[in-house]
Amino acid sequence: MEDFVPAGDVTGMYSCGPTVYAYPHLGNMRPYVFADTVRRALRWKGIEVRHVVNITDVGHAVSDADTGDDKMEVAAARERRSVLEIAEFYTGVFFDDLKALNVLPAAEYPRASAYIPQMIEFAADLEKKGYTYLLPSGLYFDTANDPRYGELAQLHAEGQREAARVEQVQGRKNKTDFALWRTEEPGRRRVLRWDSPWGWGTPGWHLECSVMSIALLGPHFDIHTGGIDHRELHHVNEIAQSEAFLADGKPWVRYWLHNEFLQLGGAKIAKSAGGAPRLADLTEAGYHPAAFRLFLLGGHYRSQLDFTAAAMDAAQATLKRLVARIQPLRPLPVIETLADTAASNADPRTLDLIDAAISNDFNTPQLLAALQDALRDALRDPAITPDGLRTVTAAADALLGLGLAALDPADLETRRAAGRLTDQERHDIEQLVAERTQARKEHDWPRADQIREELDARGVQVTDTPHGPAWQLR
Repeated sequence: MEDFVPAGDVTGMYSCGPTVYAYPHLGNMRPYVFADTVRRALRWKGIEVRHVVNITDVGHAVSDADTGDDKMEVAAARERRSVLEIAEFYTGVFFDDLKALNVLPAAEYPRASAYIPQMIEFAADLEKKGYTYLLPSGLYFDTANDPRYGELAQLHAEGQREAARVEQVQGRKNKTDFALWRTEEPGRRRVLRWDSPWGWGTPGWHLECSVMSIALLGPHFDIHTGGIDHRELHHVNEIAQSEAFLADGKPWVRYWLHNEFLQLGGAKIAKSAGGAPRLADLTEAGYHPAAFRLFLLGGHYRSQLDFTAAAMDAAQATLKRLVARIQPLRPLPVIETLADTAASNADPRTLDLIDAAISNDFNTPQLLAALQDALRDALRDPAITPDGLRTVTAAADALLGLGLAALDPADLETRRAAGRLTDQERHDIEQLVAERTQARKEHDWPRADQIREELDARGVQVTDTPHGPAWQLR
């Protein structure tokens, strides 16, 4: 354990963003809630952060080991829409989920497709320095040229190669070698394609994060975050190509922070598994998005979390209890930094507990416990003043990001009750949605509008998606 000291006046922070080919599921959202926690913790310490989150709209193959079709092209064919439409739709859903979870906006959300020329220049530089070799399938980074390859994953170079995911690429020298550029197969024209010194094709998945982070944060920056699944493949490849490109003998990134998986029935939640729940599924079932955030914060980011209905019920109940207890304290002061509390009459012991919790490897479970203890003690100890408790609550929530100051217990109760539709009520709603879909197919717009008005009266919101209409209760 060591104290974090920014390298400069502004802390550069990069988070691996989504590949926007499908709906983000609950497991996908954990890294962004965690990255948000990191940002709030640094803000609390008075440290300015420039945060960059990429949007992968090209380059991510079906196999993470650079083989197969591009995920964006597969999604476009599946939904019979253009790649641009797929990217825009699912990027919008991602942003909606970030907003619902009260995640602070990043400074930049660069699209991979906007940086293709820079990626080609980056790969050409590596080729010039002798780090690559060319195959009919593309330009590959030779990991044998990097004696420190795999250190992030705590494996020596040979161990990393033995542990590598095995997908056969004809001519590849080492199992860990990865594509910087993937060329088109002879006689097959891709939808996503750019000309390059190595032929028409697309960049490798790992290339974009190195190129965009260096372009927007400089050659070296402080913090890189992502899910634990990136540590053994994506991030070690980012390091290898970036440090070869920079060639200055310095570590590319100072700190790497990885959150653990969200488990569903003992298995990692992943889109490929099918049926993974989304944030919209929770809200339809009556849970507030803040309850899911609270559920995530209730576990340490380096611990796996088991997602269950019982766990969500507990999180919703805890959220409701917190809001009920702070409602008499409103309005809360604006507290974002530790310095903001200096002139308050808040209990210094509780502020110390809050500060110690977030300072100790972002220990949000301890921080939550400190807030709950303070609210509980205030019911029994008349010496705890309302003004002091307001400051403590605002400080804790600035770090937790639950938005407690604006939440209403009645709203939480309404949402939870709405999730308990009877089977007949659910059947009636689905029947109306189906009738509206049929009316739209028949261009019977008056009937479609009439049904939408009826659904509105029932408190049902209908959203037309590439997969058909989706509904949820307001």
